[in-house]
Amino acid sequence: MTTLKNRPRTALVVVDVQNGVVVGTHDRDTVVAHIHELVDRARLEHVPVVWVQHADEQLVRGSDDWQIVPELAPGDGEPLVEKGYPDSFEETTLESVLSGLGVGRLVVAGAQTDECIRSTLHGAVVRGYDAVLVSDAHTTEDHSAWGAPPPDKVIAHTNLYWASHTAPGRTAGTAETAEVDFGRPGTT
Repeated sequence: MTTLKNRPRTALVVVDVQNGVVVGTHDRDTVVAHIHELVDRARLEHVPVVWVQHADEQLVRGSDDWQIVPELAPGDGEPLVEKGYPDSFEETTLESVLSGLGVGRLVVAGAQTDECIRSTLHGAVVRGYDAVLVSDAHTTEDHSAWGAPPPDKVIAHTNLYWASHTAPGRTAGTAETAEVDFGRPGTT
């Protein structure tokens, strides 16, 4: 269970599902469809949905590449956190948003697996959150020309090590979209 006091709620955190981030990523349409399913379920179950949106020199705020993909849209009143670093907590309002919502457990989906997803998951656990990675709802682009494994292997490896990640007083793990349980803290 989370080490954060009086934070019993779960939130779905959707990281960087933006036009310029997911274009050309591995299994993009399936991942976006899974995220859409998660967002719909979270809304039906009155689980907060928190959107994270990256901006930098290549992903210019306000540009088409910066926009969240057209298949997804933040709902009225759903927080949108802007970031400039891979860890969604680093120099952002994410912690204050989650604290205000009473959230101590995160269900994480989005892009890119080997950068912002991993950084955000580790950032969450370090800060005391429980963190579940939705194993079929994150993706990355192909960096194999620079020595990285192909995207499917990056995704599989991230799922493998996050499934057994531990820290004192906190839980981590993975769950497929269909298995995610927003209702009970400490479960997938």
